[in-house]
Amino acid sequence: MTQFARVTWNAVALLAALAVLAISPSRAEEPVKIGVVLPYSGVYASLGGEITQGLELGFETYGPEVAGRAFELITEDSEVKPNIGLSKVKKLVFQDKVDLLVGPVASNVANALRDFVHQQKVPLIIPNAGNNLLTGERCSRWVIRTSFSNAQITRGMGPWLVEKGYDSVYLIAADYAAGHQMMDAFRETYTASGGSIIGESFPALRGTKDFGPFLAQIKAAEPKAVFAFFAGGQAIQFVKQFDEFGLKDTIKLTGAGWLTSPLYVDAQGPAAAGILGILNYVPGIDNQENQAFQEAYQAKYGRVASEFAVQGYDTARLIVEALSQTGGDTSDKDAVVAAMHDVSFDGPRGPLTIDPATNNIVQDIHIFETSPGDDGMALNVIDTLSAMQDPPNGCTL
Repeated sequence: MTQFARVTWNAVALLAALAVLAISPSRAEEPVKIGVVLPYSGVYASLGGEITQGLELGFETYGPEVAGRAFELITEDSEVKPNIGLSKVKKLVFQDKVDLLVGPVASNVANALRDFVHQQKVPLIIPNAGNNLLTGERCSRWVIRTSFSNAQITRGMGPWLVEKGYDSVYLIAADYAAGHQMMDAFRETYTASGGSIIGESFPALRGTKDFGPFLAQIKAAEPKAVFAFFAGGQAIQFVKQFDEFGLKDTIKLTGAGWLTSPLYVDAQGPAAAGILGILNYVPGIDNQENQAFQEAYQAKYGRVASEFAVQGYDTARLIVEALSQTGGDTSDKDAVVAAMHDVSFDGPRGPLTIDPATNNIVQDIHIFETSPGDDGMALNVIDTLSAMQDPPNGCTL
């Protein structure tokens, strides 16, 4: 019998959940209901699955209950559509009467949820969406982020590259909010440190498969390095084509760490070797918490845990530790958020806290290099930027 229930609302699942509730002594108290709104279909389905598995493992590890209340996950598919995500959240709040919300992956969906959770005063814990505004100008006491802001990921790479001698860079990123926010943060610190931006390109997020014209522009500009942001299929294609175009021998490829995510770095193969990345998590972080997390995740799911999985895992721990402070009471939502501000722990990523001025996570950011390993491509941490914290950026809580 599982120690907590992940519920999907069809007849079989509902009957099974009711049966568990009837017989389990740990459910003498009402469960803590957590509404999970993530993509389980479409292009981001794998990310939603990874985060959910991280959540499940986190509750098993640090729960599975608090003050006699078990944790119950009620999952809904956002479909990466703002209107669908909002309708699912309303269902979770009004029909399922959840105590807390977790999600989503995409920033456009998170933007659609923000006003509703702010008005309803239901805590929404974001395990991925990185739009700066959600913990900046559009912050809310009820929106807490356990993943990252887009600027938090890239701003530290600017001074670092200049220090390493890469004083001219070409920027390239997918043409949407995350791409521009990441490039803006990098550009600000890079130029302030004396670096020169000698070109920029923003290929379309959807439909760009041939990077040849952009690679030709990069070659003509002759930068010492490229700083890029792509993810998923675009990242695979860009890395392979950068190598095929013959640029690796003369230009250092760097970027936000999703360029060589553990989810697909092996699909990039030798083309990924030597790439410098920056991210809040890579599997090779050397601490006891990460070793235990990876061992547990691989034993349960049969593969290496990604940056998405760890964000779900740490979200579960934040919830458990905060509710331990409230004695399991979720009725006073303001007290729950205040407890989250008081939580501090060392996780697989390193030390984590929630900044009470912005509700954004304060965390280490890791710089790594990709190289061939015994079991495929390895992401080796070569430097760590400690306790990276966003400025308020217009946030007033």
